[in-house]
Amino acid sequence: MPKLKTKSGVKKRFKLTATGKVKHGVAGKRHRLISHNGKYIRQNRGTEVISEPDARVIKKWAPYGLN
Repeated sequence: MPKLKTKSGVKKRFKLTATGKVKHGVAGKRHRLISHNGKYIRQNRGTEVISEPDARVIKKWAPYGLN
């Protein structure tokens, strides 16, 4: 069998936690932040864990895991 390819967008955007959950950076923090208030910017700092149904799809796109 040939090797499976990992989707290049997935390896750039997602990481796995030690327990195997998928985490990602919060969307909407790149530009045009002047239109958001301070509370929005503070609350969307850091990373979040993705829901289990969405994580299953992402793990299919990364057949050999995310390093």
